[in-house]
Amino acid sequence: MVTPDNGERFVVELENATLTNIQGFQAPNPDLVLTIDRSDLEAVMGGTKTIEEQIASGRARLEGDPTILGQLASLMVAFDPRFEVLPGTRAGGGAVSPADALQAAIGPVVAEQPRDALIRPALLAAGC
Repeated sequence: MVTPDNGERFVVELENATLTNIQGFQAPNPDLVLTIDRSDLEAVMGGTKTIEEQIASGRARLEGDPTILGQLASLMVAFDPRFEVLPGTRAGGGAVSPADALQAAIGPVVAEQPRDALIRPALLAAGC
């Protein structure tokens, strides 16, 4: 991928179910090169434009096998930023619908305690 307005170049590679990118490099024989200005790429990342719209308008250009974009798109999933790090830790225990995945859940205010206030009772209980 090349963003000519700011001179950035990236190698983007999908191998063994891992998508990686390396800034400042280009593959010697890439399957596809996407050339798009950074501001136009940010519109795609922000969801105000699609890559297809950018290509159709001439704001993005492809060189190589265009089916690669479809292959990458088929692997993308909707991500819930409030996913459970450990099973059973979701507040309320209910599933989050995709429509509210980015909305804040307002609850009671919990005052933080100094670290020592948490450790000292445990040390005293242990006889230290």
